[in-house]
This record gives sequence, structure tokens and C-alpha cells, in this order.
Amino acid sequence: MKCSLSFLCLLSFAPFFGKAQQAELNAAEIRQGLASLNVTGSVLYIAAHPDDENTRLLAYLAKEKKVRTGYLSLTRGDGGQNLIGTEQGELLGLIRTQELLAARRMDGAEQFFTRANDFGFSKNSAESFKIWDKEKILSDVVWIIRRFQPDVIITRFPEDARAGHGHHAASAILAREAFTAAADPKRFPEQLKQVKVWQAKRIVWNTFNFGSTNTTADDQLKLDVGVFNPLLGKGYGEIAAESRSNHKSQGFGAAKQRGTSIEFFSPISGQTAQTDLFEGVNLNLDRNKGTEKAQQLLNEINADYDSSDPSKSINALLQLKEEVKNIPFKHQQLDELILACAGIWIETTVPEPSYAINDVIPVTVNAISRVRKYFPLTISLEDLNSKQTSELIPDRMVSQNLKIEARQLGLTQPYWLEKKHPIGSYIIDSLANLGLPEAPAPHAGVFRVLFGNHYIDVVRPLVYKHTDPVKGELYQPLVVAPPVTATLAEHSIVFTNNLPQTITVQLKSFKAQSKGMLQPAVPSGWKVSPEKVDFDLQQKGEEQNIEFTVTPAGQLSEGLFSLSLKIEGETYQKGLKVIGYDHIPVQTLFPIAEARVERVDLKFAGKKIGYIAGAGDLIPEALTQIGYQVTRLNEKQIINGDLSGYDAIITGVRLYNINEQIALMQPKLISYVKNGGVLLVQYNVNAPLKITDLGPYPFQLSRDRVTEEDAKVTFLSPKHPALNFPNQITTKDFDGWIQERGLYFATGVDSHYTPILRMNDTGENASDGSLLVTDYGKGKFVYTSLSFFRELPAGVPGAYRLFVNLISKNTAP
Repeated sequence: MKCSLSFLCLLSFAPFFGKAQQAELNAAEIRQGLASLNVTGSVLYIAAHPDDENTRLLAYLAKEKKVRTGYLSLTRGDGGQNLIGTEQGELLGLIRTQELLAARRMDGAEQFFTRANDFGFSKNSAESFKIWDKEKILSDVVWIIRRFQPDVIITRFPEDARAGHGHHAASAILAREAFTAAADPKRFPEQLKQVKVWQAKRIVWNTFNFGSTNTTADDQLKLDVGVFNPLLGKGYGEIAAESRSNHKSQGFGAAKQRGTSIEFFSPISGQTAQTDLFEGVNLNLDRNKGTEKAQQLLNEINADYDSSDPSKSINALLQLKEEVKNIPFKHQQLDELILACAGIWIETTVPEPSYAINDVIPVTVNAISRVRKYFPLTISLEDLNSKQTSELIPDRMVSQNLKIEARQLGLTQPYWLEKKHPIGSYIIDSLANLGLPEAPAPHAGVFRVLFGNHYIDVVRPLVYKHTDPVKGELYQPLVVAPPVTATLAEHSIVFTNNLPQTITVQLKSFKAQSKGMLQPAVPSGWKVSPEKVDFDLQQKGEEQNIEFTVTPAGQLSEGLFSLSLKIEGETYQKGLKVIGYDHIPVQTLFPIAEARVERVDLKFAGKKIGYIAGAGDLIPEALTQIGYQVTRLNEKQIINGDLSGYDAIITGVRLYNINEQIALMQPKLISYVKNGGVLLVQYNVNAPLKITDLGPYPFQLSRDRVTEEDAKVTFLSPKHPALNFPNQITTKDFDGWIQERGLYFATGVDSHYTPILRMNDTGENASDGSLLVTDYGKGKFVYTSLSFFRELPAGVPGAYRLFVNLISKNTAP
């Protein structure tokens, strides 16, 4: 029998399913997919952060049990530390979102999020719920359950202190409450206009044995997830390691594990399972009525599958598609398998990586079918607008050209970052986006692949494809930008006393011949010159730096410096931020063009600073902004160079955790102190450390921290120079700190050190280990666990004043 195949390009804008380009399935993966069509059922794993998920279990459920598997991370990991760069906060959350998506591509699960912001370490769930607004985040979890419809829900953590983090415990509480609320039509009834109530069969806790905490027990439900999948050529311990190793910003590269691996589960609510997670859940097609014929077809498809020529299965798969069109089924997966069997590749590319919102974008559609030449299919590509049809001869690429107005696509911005948000959660107006890992990608429309009377709708994102001489073929997401962006280098700008400061704004054009006016705004009473600047950017991609002199004046000591661009009668207020790492797609966003400005009463002693980079922070930029001369030092300069010309040397966060050369550098640094220098060591985690002696005298690092950013601070040595020279420090200098006071405080401190501060979270014992100072020889050594790496980039005045004191040589006030 001969059938015809054609592509109808429908220029509408359907949802994008999150892939930068089309996945190509090999014959073994097609076989794996065909087998999974026999399986219904779904499972949702719930935890708090990127990396909390059990990747081995997810891979086992998705690829061995073949159920639809999802991971709901309450947050995007915004509040953690970054081991690969200087991004913090929501920018780090953007990186970790992409790392999670890469992990899911490895283990086969789907990814979801709530609106919750990772505001930093939390010691209990009550604090987390207060900051997040518990009811709001609970509604998000209910929404995702109602949309995903899991038969089984699994939590990673318990609800108590054994969870080890307030967010962890909160995720377990929300999962349990959402298990019930999702089935209650009285809870969040506004959702029921788009989804139905849903009752999962059970919710269980995936117990664990981490460090000294063992929550597993012999009487718990057990599951061996370490089995080997011969079609994939890997065991699930190997797939899990590949998945987890995508968490590069956290330094979570994992070794592959092979062989038996037992997971344990404890019941929380719903029907208790005795021997299997899906006990009492029908995972077969006959779960739904009218599937007898579909099951028969599937049995024949799997029995007759020829790995040397998957296209032999196409006709039967098309019959199956017709049979299941009106019943619940893995419809999207079925479509992908049919396309894979036909060797069909469709992509939509643009000739440049970015376009302005008022551009018309040229698009090239490339399509090819790679069935065997003897396969009896007539393949054609039909342009819906012109009605012209081109035959797609096997193994010959056919191209089609389109044009799309960029304004139809809108700015390509991560949807959760479109609006300013409070500390607890992002502002998301659309339920359609809520829960999605990333903003829907711009695309050229739905491509309809017709096989006789059957058709498959295919969506492909618009991408920029290019070839790197080293890396080969690369894809980037299309960027739709404002015509011109105005970017400030810093999120906060500190003014010392009433001295004027020059602020540089970088304009970048995304469209040729962009003319307009740039106008700044400053806090009431402050002065800015010039008051406006005309610009004329002739070339696309052209950049121009414009300088404004801002002078603090009047009564206001802080406020916003903001920018407006007026172009062809429209006003734009966007900057530009591009994040590029090899392991994730390029991320482009357009933050509001503004920066916090702060007038600080600040005195200095010393100007030349050496800085040794650790895991990544913005301390050098913050110090340069207030007038220090900062030199970034590498290992060779430390070991072989002369350090005597520096007034102080600062080590970046976690230097002693990551730098393989620190054992060789440390004697030189201590000698520098002995000869009269100042060495300030920022926080390190307690393990692993490359060396254990971080200072001239011994101390250890604990996991103690103070997470309440407004926790009371007591001065233990009020007359110490650290609190008096060159700036007089008072308790008001600890107002306005963000996220936390400090982390990984020192303990077991030698008596040569002077502890400067005492602090604690509510209801906990006080700690004296946040700031240690000692004289050594002619110089001074400082170890601080205070979160200066967060406070200085945020422009916290008191943090600047204290930090300047710490890097100043001891002089009596």
C-alpha cells in the first residue's frame, strides 16, 4: 500500500515543549519507546532544590518502569553558592534551572517548579512558610499535581529536623497537604476552570542514609533500582551519575555506580503498598476503556519491530494513533516515535542570533526524510501560504523560507523574571506558565506531517545554528530584544561620603539605525549630568558607552538610578545580561535598567589590594567601585612574586576548598602576614578542605551559621581596631543585610585569635566564630564567615564599613 506524506506549515503559535533542537532516537531507543507505550501511570517526586532529587530512582522509574515521571523542585536553587562563576541569586537560579533540564534529558523525567524563591538556608519549615507564603506555594503544588495527575507521589525528605534544611522539611509538608488538597474541590477552586481534581493512590517518603542520619529500616518497602538496561547499555546507577553531574554550579560531579542499589520507602498517606510502589495501580492500557484493539496493535508492533529498518513499523503506528486518538495515551511520545521511524528531521533556523522586537525575522525551514529508498512513501513539503508542494526525496534536504514579525513573539525573557518580586516568591500572572521550567520558546508555527489521512503536529523552536571550529555545530535559542538596551555594570553603586561618581552606561543596538534619547533619573535632591543624551547607533550590534556624573545631595542617602530609552515614540527600560557556559544553552535576559545607589560615610586606610579568586564572588568589583586598586593574583604570582606592595590580600570564597595549589601558596601568604601584610580569608565550607591550617594558629570550621539576616549582633571586643579603625562600627552597621549573617563559622579557636562578634538565630546558642582577628608578626590575619560576598554587591553600607576596617592595617583609633 502506498501513502503520501506532506508537511503543512501552519503559521500559528502553539506551545513549545522545551527542546532546543529535535532529539534523534537510535533503533534501540525507538525499541525502548515502543515498549513504554504499553505502560500507563505516572509518579511525581517532590523536593526543595536542584540536586535534591534522587536521579537513580527517577531514571529507574522513567526508563525501567516506563511510567511518566516528574520532579517538582519547589525552588530554582537561587540562594546557593556558585562554584563556576560569580552569578548569585536569580541569575544562579537561571543556571540551575538549565542544569536541571540537562539532568532530566539524561534520566528521562520531566521538570517542574513552584513560584518559591530560594532565599537562602532556612533552619525550620516555619521560617520558610512565613517568607514564602505557605498557602501560595501550596496552591502551586496542587496545581502541578492536578495537571500532571500522578498515581504516586514521592517525597525526598521528612517533615522534621532530620531533613537538614527548612526548605527540605517544608517540601515534605507541602507534598502531604497537597496530596489531600488536590482532590478537594473546595481547595483552590479557581484552578478547576482549567484542571480537574486529582487523587493520587498514595504518597510515600523515599527514606535515606546520609552521613550520620539513617532513616531506612528493614520493614520499609524496598526497590532495587541498580538494574542494567541492555537496550541503553547502562545501569541506572550509571545514568544517575550522568544526570547528577550536570549540577556543575554546585560541583556535584558523580562517579558511575554499577550493581544492586536498594531504595527504601515509608508510607505517608493513601493506600499503603506492601511490595510495589504501584501496588493497586493498573499500569496497563486496559486501565482505560476501549483499548483492546490498541493493545493488540501494540503487541504486534513490538513483536514485529525491525531494528535494522524501523520504518517498517510506521503503518501500524499510524493505525495505533487513530485507535487511541480519543483516549488517554502517551500521544506526544507516539508522535515522536513515528517521526523517528521515518527518519524525519525538521528544524527552523534564523540567520542571526538576535533580532529587535520591531524587526521582521527571516526563517529557514529545513526538512528531510531518511527512510530507505525502496520504502513506498511519497513525501512532500507543502507551504500553506503558497500552496506549492515540493517532493521530499529520501535523504535530500528541502528548504522553505518564511518571515515572522518579532513583535508576535515578544521579548525572549525567562517568564519568572519579568517582574520585580519580593524575597519569598516570583510573580507569575499566567497559570499556563506556572510550573514550567522555562519560558515557552519562540517558534515559526506548527508543522503538520501528513501520512495519508493521518497527521502529526510538530513544533520546533526558532534557533540560531552555527559551526564553531573547535566545538562543531552549535545551537542557540533565538533572542528577541528591545531595539537598544542600556546596561549598568553593577546592581548597586556606593558613593563615599558626598563625592560625585561617574556611572557608565553601555548601550547596545539590536537593530541598525537606532536613534533615540537616553535619560537618567536619580533620587530626589541628587544631581546628574548630563540630564539626557542623544544617541545614533548605525550598525546592529554596535555598542556605545555613555558616562553620567552623579552627585549625592539632599536628605536622601539611598534610592535608584534608573534609565529610560526613547526610540521612535516608544519607551524602553531594559538592560542586557548574557550568561554563557558550555554545559547549558546561552541565557539572555533583559533586567530593568536601574541600580541601587547608596551614600556611605566611609574612611580608608590603604588602597592596594591583591585578590585571589576562589569559587567566584564579586568582591573585587565592589572594592574597585569605592576606590581601591585591586589586582587579581594567580598561583604563580603568589608563589614566586613579591607581595610586599599590597596593603592587604583577600582570598575569594571557598578558595581552600577548590584550589589545588593552596598548599604551596599558604606558606607565602603567612609569610606575607608575618612581614607586615593583612590577609583576609573569606568563608570556606568545612569539608573537603585542601589543607586544614587556614591561618597562622589553628581553628576548625563547623556547619554553624546564622540565617536570620537581622539577627542581633553583640560586640565581644568593642575597643578592637576591627570595630574602630578607620570607621567607627555600631550595631546600625548590621541593618539592611540580606539573606544571612554568615555561614560555616569557626570553632575550636586557638587563644591567639580575638573573636569580634557574637550572634545567633532565634532559639539557638550563640556563636563567636563569625569573625576572628589576630596579630601575627608585623601583620594581621582575619578569618571571616560573614557573608560579605552577598552584602557588598548588594550595596549594604555597614558591610562596606566593616570590610574596609578588616583590610586596614592595625592602627590605634
